Amino acid sequence: MTSKQRAYLKSLASSLDPVFQVGKSSLTPQVTEAIGEAFHTRELLKVAVLKNCMDDPKEIAEMIAERTHSQVVQVIGKKIVLYKPDRDNPRIQLP
Repeated sequence: MTSKQRAYLKSLASSLDPVFQVGKSSLTPQVTEAIGEAFHTRELLKVAVLKNCMDDPKEIAEMIAERTHSQVVQVIGKKIVLYKPDRDNPRIQLP
């Protein structure tokens, strides 16, 4: 992903609300599975890491990306933005 594409995705994600929250029990298989299923309906997701989660948000982002075959767009504070294009019908046209 180029820096121009990443910047475009960041601008789209700025208006999104977090769809999932990672809490005290950190990244469970159920949360990972739910995030993977959410990519069936959307290509860009925002995930919030709650204050009671002691794990590093960057590490959580990398684990989610690896397990769901998506890409980390950005990690700002405790917010993670992930992108996974739809193979059959991509909705977001990257520059």
